Amino acid sequence: MAATLGLPKLLNHPRKSQPQIHSKLLPISLKTSKSQNHSSKDSHDPQNLLNQTTIHLKSASLPLTALTLPFFLHPEDAVAAGGQFGILEGRSFALVHPIVMSGLFLYTLYAGYLGWQWRRVRTIQDEINELKKQVKPVAVTPDGTPPAEPPKPSPVEAKIQQLTEERKALIKGSYRDKHFNAGSILLGFGVFESVFGGLNTWFRTGKLFPGPHLFAGAAITVLWAAAAALVPPMQKGSETARNLHIALNVLNVILFIWQIPTGIDIVFKVFEFTKWP
Repeated sequence: MAATLGLPKLLNHPRKSQPQIHSKLLPISLKTSKSQNHSSKDSHDPQNLLNQTTIHLKSASLPLTALTLPFFLHPEDAVAAGGQFGILEGRSFALVHPIVMSGLFLYTLYAGYLGWQWRRVRTIQDEINELKKQVKPVAVTPDGTPPAEPPKPSPVEAKIQQLTEERKALIKGSYRDKHFNAGSILLGFGVFESVFGGLNTWFRTGKLFPGPHLFAGAAITVLWAAAAALVPPMQKGSETARNLHIALNVLNVILFIWQIPTGIDIVFKVFEFTKWP
């Protein structure tokens, strides 16, 4: 910009005499410019002045590059947290993650309860079918009519009646739909809040801190996604997918519980190093 603004001055004023420099020390471009200036009849030729200005700009590119190089070598310094994010670096936003994740932990347990009740609807029917195989046929008279007084139900038949009533109550609870909806909400909010937790740490400190809490949180997020990916084969009746779904969610709950102490430590650091809001 400075060189461009200085161009009219070069066009309006004659050049001052240049000190003599040995030709071996001059770059090839300067030698060419010098020979052209000597052979020119008009020392105020605009074309020659424009060529000289271009040479000066090219020679200035090297120091300009050296000046800006540190900014490209360390780009993280230009985006490090230091107050430019405002409330995003404050205590209010820092406490959103632990509060939401505490609720999601309880919601995970609730979703697991719904899933177990829906599984009970399926398995209880298998129990009823097995018990029916143990029921002895009712004795009849030689002519094929049942006895006048029906016999009292056997313990097996009483158990079948109990399980049948329990299954009817479970079906009325609509645990299948409730579990599906709870899992969808857990997946959506869980993934969002996991990403937000990392971003909030970066807003406050300008970097992330690799450690048990970060790695466990990433593993929990992956387990949520993997468990949800098993839903289509589960709907087709795959018992292997159902068992794997349960195993992944049990591991998820274990990691969640194990992550609580490290999360509490981070909350203490938030109160120590942040301010309201």
